[in-house]
Amino acid sequence: MTFNWLTQIGSVTWLNIRNIPRRPASSIVSVIGIAGVVAVFVAVLSISAGFKATLATTGADDVAIVLRNGANAELSSGLSEEAVRLIADAPGILSDAQGPLVSDELFVIIDVPKRTTGTTANVPLRGVLPAAFRVRPHLKITEGRAFTPGLNEIVVGRGAAQQFTGLTLGSTRKWGPNTWQVVGIFEDGGSVAESEIWCDVKVLQGAYNRGSTYQSVRARLQSPAAFQTFKDALTADPRLNVSVQRESDFYAEQSAALTGLINTVGTMVAALMGIGAVFGAILTMYTAVSARAREIATLRALGFSGAPVVISVLAEALLLGLAGGILGGAVAYLGFNGYQTSTLNFQSFSQVTFAFAVTPTLLKEGIAYALVMGLIGGLLPSIRAARLPITGALREL
Repeated sequence: MTFNWLTQIGSVTWLNIRNIPRRPASSIVSVIGIAGVVAVFVAVLSISAGFKATLATTGADDVAIVLRNGANAELSSGLSEEAVRLIADAPGILSDAQGPLVSDELFVIIDVPKRTTGTTANVPLRGVLPAAFRVRPHLKITEGRAFTPGLNEIVVGRGAAQQFTGLTLGSTRKWGPNTWQVVGIFEDGGSVAESEIWCDVKVLQGAYNRGSTYQSVRARLQSPAAFQTFKDALTADPRLNVSVQRESDFYAEQSAALTGLINTVGTMVAALMGIGAVFGAILTMYTAVSARAREIATLRALGFSGAPVVISVLAEALLLGLAGGILGGAVAYLGFNGYQTSTLNFQSFSQVTFAFAVTPTLLKEGIAYALVMGLIGGLLPSIRAARLPITGALREL
């Protein structure tokens, strides 16, 4: 009995699928509608995935970032020169031949025009010590050279050089009272550092009247396990009022607000568009059922039950949904994956350059969404097909 039922399902489903080319117009409309929804869904969420990947690339478990207690971003932090000396003496910090791998840093926002629109954007100008390059071992100068301490020289991240004007090697820009010269371009594996401009921290302090204050300290630890020892030493010191985080945790929190907003908006847009695509699938499947009314009635008269008819119509709808999902995913991947752009990081109020990332997970989610749209679109028509009156349809033969 079970074998006979499965045979009926296979026969009717195969018959349905073979008839799809006979209805090209309605089938293509359904596939394109679903593909459009999937393309938008995947493209929007690829913004979130790319932004999150950029910040995730930046963080390391064996690097700690120290801010003033209560500050949730470098821009709102402040540390005295005495505080940074105490931090540098804490246990757990890795040292090399040049000393402890600790970087005292200052973070200011400057206005730089975007290449695409010409409008000004907030770009981070970060003052660092030479040790900053040792704290970040993956950061490499790819063009020119590193800045010379004490001079108005800057090195620019690859992302910032691509997205903003006037940051090419050898160019000069005036920010604050100083005229700065670009002497190098650096890369850091696509991290958020590539969105920044770096200079000597002492020069930056003088240019922006920051005295001897800093905003953050980065320390490369002896191992990820040394983090707790380092943190406990700083938080237990009554001379300090600081918060200590792993760099990876810090940047994960930085990405949470924007990625959450993008995911919410993207899901809402895809849901609204999906309603239209579902109606398109419903109309397509109703058309298919109407065109096959006599065929379905004949099968029922020959002893085929209603369940195989329902499953065959749903299978056709799922196949159209799968085709739309694959097409939409391909469009999103070819059109958006790797596209370079920049956006505002709500935590630092500065631009972060990143690339859209159409990941395998997003493509799977897009295809799954397409199958859901196809399933919903085929549900009512499949029930109607199973309930077609046999006698009425056979009179038309």
